[in-house]
Amino acid sequence: MVDHTHALSFGVAAGDYDRFRPTYPEEAVRWALDGLDAPAQVVDLGAGTGILTRAVRALGHQVLPVEPDPGMRAQLGSATPGVTALAGSAEAVPLPDGAADAVLVGQAYHWFDRERAHAEVARVLRPGGTFAPVWNVRDDRAAGWVSELSRIAHLGDNSADLLEQVTGFGPAFGPVEMAQFAHRTLLTPEELLGLLHTRSYWLVAPIEERETIDREVRELLASHPDVAGRETVELPYRTLVFRARRR
Repeated sequence: MVDHTHALSFGVAAGDYDRFRPTYPEEAVRWALDGLDAPAQVVDLGAGTGILTRAVRALGHQVLPVEPDPGMRAQLGSATPGVTALAGSAEAVPLPDGAADAVLVGQAYHWFDRERAHAEVARVLRPGGTFAPVWNVRDDRAAGWVSELSRIAHLGDNSADLLEQVTGFGPAFGPVEMAQFAHRTLLTPEELLGLLHTRSYWLVAPIEERETIDREVRELLASHPDVAGRETVELPYRTLVFRARRR
């Protein structure tokens, strides 16, 4: 059962989401769209503030973002000149049959009603088109302070769940391929807190819980030998890309 309270919690933090969430490595986006010559017609489904939209556009493709949250759509429009996000969801995409060469999803597939979403994505894709969910997942294995950060902020590592759960996209699609790419972002301590403030757990938590998380994260950054005294910290990620072709 999808928790829409969490799924729709991001709009209030749309500006910070766009500022602090990591982009996607170029090689990961290229792999997701492998075989498509620019300019292809790409739908960014659950587009949020347009972080993936801009990465796809940078490769020369045309992008149609679709996003249910009005706050996120507004931020996408202001941060992405020449692009207007369509109001819609994975279960109700406001596009005609066969309109897209590819449908990409950044950090949003786990919120979908999958059976309904798979049917909608298949409808919107042309035969042979690509469906590719993408995630940036913190790499807790890369540094001890990162796993401690995850514990304090209740972030969790869902990479194992993703690898187990994303096994197929329904009968309209061929087999799923998967690739991983190393990715890193550089943040000041305050920017790291800003990033945590865009997480669904923090956004829906009581004020006391938010204050506890912020205090313990500041204590971690001030005391852990890997990061204490540094003006910036490097946050490691693995970018996971799953890809399948429309039959």
